[in-house]
Amino acid sequence: MKRFALLSLTVIVVLLLSACGGQPAEPSVSAEDIQATALAAAATIVAETQAAIPTNTPLPPTEPSTPTSLPTDTPIPSPTIDASLPTATLVPTQTASGGGDPCNAPLGAIVAGRDTIIRLHNNTKGELVVSLYLNKTAFGECGYRGYNIGSKGSTVITDLPQGCYNVSVFVTGPKNDSKAFGYGCINNNDKWTFEIYEDQVVLTPP
Repeated sequence: MKRFALLSLTVIVVLLLSACGGQPAEPSVSAEDIQATALAAAATIVAETQAAIPTNTPLPPTEPSTPTSLPTDTPIPSPTIDASLPTATLVPTQTASGGGDPCNAPLGAIVAGRDTIIRLHNNTKGELVVSLYLNKTAFGECGYRGYNIGSKGSTVITDLPQGCYNVSVFVTGPKNDSKAFGYGCINNNDKWTFEIYEDQVVLTPP
């Protein structure tokens, strides 16, 4: 590039000198002066060209990022026990069955007293759940028993004593359910029958 510029200036100077007259005059400038001028001009052109080229400006240094500290788990203080406070002591309590009523309990298999025979007869088309409750007798016997009886069926009981009975029945009918209740006292050992209907229970003597 520098050689090309130097050559171009030399040619330009020669042409200018040759155009000044019809006949070449005696050169007033020596060849050394022409070469020095051409070199100076070429150096100027090269310097201006280099000044026009953009330079890479370094980016300003950035501050290194500092790592953010992670949150730490703060331990929860354990509860302290105040020794001056009274401690509760569980005391086992005994509760009577049925809220203290000894008769509100199932009747045992062996019952003291004079025996009798009790028949429960289902006069409905539904299934029965019968609760037979013996009121407290002279022998201190009381409590209840439960029986399931099918449609038009019956049950005969031979291990119950003579006494007064309350009968409660839940009837599961083919269409509607119902409840029936009855009461009666038995005073001999013959067969007594509780006739059960959809809405009542009737005691029939032997």
